[in-house]
Amino acid sequence: MFCVTFLKKKKTSNHNHSTNNLSCPAGLTDLIRTQRTVMAAVREEAGFRCELLQSKDVVKVTWWKHLQEGMKNLISYHKKYGQGVNPAFRNKIKFTVVGLQNSSIVIRNVTEEDEGCYLCLFNIDPGDDLNATTCLTDVIRTQQTVMAAEGDEVLLNCELMQHKDVVKVIWWKILLKWMKNLISYHKIYGQDVNPAFKDKVEFTDVGLQNSSIFIRNVTEEDEGCYLCLFNIDPGDDLEATTCLQLYGKVKESGSEETVVSCSATGRPAPTVTLTVLRDNVHFPGNSSVSVNNTNGTVTVTSTAVLTRLHHMDTEVRCAVRVLSAPQKEEVRMIPAEGEEHFHTH
Repeated sequence: MFCVTFLKKKKTSNHNHSTNNLSCPAGLTDLIRTQRTVMAAVREEAGFRCELLQSKDVVKVTWWKHLQEGMKNLISYHKKYGQGVNPAFRNKIKFTVVGLQNSSIVIRNVTEEDEGCYLCLFNIDPGDDLNATTCLTDVIRTQQTVMAAEGDEVLLNCELMQHKDVVKVIWWKILLKWMKNLISYHKIYGQDVNPAFKDKVEFTDVGLQNSSIFIRNVTEEDEGCYLCLFNIDPGDDLEATTCLQLYGKVKESGSEETVVSCSATGRPAPTVTLTVLRDNVHFPGNSSVSVNNTNGTVTVTSTAVLTRLHHMDTEVRCAVRVLSAPQKEEVRMIPAEGEEHFHTH
């Protein structure tokens, strides 16, 4: 049973619904039966249900997703007009139980973006609403994006949120056309490291429920996504993906007008900011371009055009922020002449 609220009917749009008071008035906590939390692994299906425990004259049932910017309408059923699905979710969500007293939906091919809380709303005649909220969490807790500077050491972690009879944990590097086995731990045979990575990767937390690996001396070749795989008895696997991004890669051209660019990749999209740290350098502004990648990450590139000054160096700072990591900064010196000077902090 989970908390429900009793609301006066408000006007709603197709995509947004405002619910300001989500507290539970006394005596109304038994009106809707639902799950407090739903757990699912990436690429699995996740099912949600809401059941009225007292018969009501329901006109419409609507399912919403809680977002930072508000509420998004996903799918609905009206007693007169039938089903309606938000076109953006047509291949993502469907009813498994269609009814006005009992409603169930399933979310297909769960991704990290599907995590969060969902609200079922029963529009009742005359003029009242009942709703309940349930939240979707991943079976495996991991970082969506880990950011590091070249030469750093990086920790990647996967933790099962439900106890499972795990036989083996394997870490893989996801390549363009295949996956490469890096390191594994078996409950009987212990650790095993791919010889090609013996001096590169090691376990910091050796376990079957919680697994962490350590990557030394990060380079551009280490960028990309890594998969932790839990082999479960009998015959099931659970997996999660975390992506490593080298932050603040600043590039510049060699002409009188120097084009400086800084890029970062993450999920959700990172914020990339370029700053010139010389007041007397002409800085006409920058532009930003975002590219959606096939693995669900977003690459953001910020570009600026500088007028090169021949009598002094120019210092450019790139700052990168993603939700799952603290802000990172890189500073590059664009020399007046001679070789470039480069450092991160």
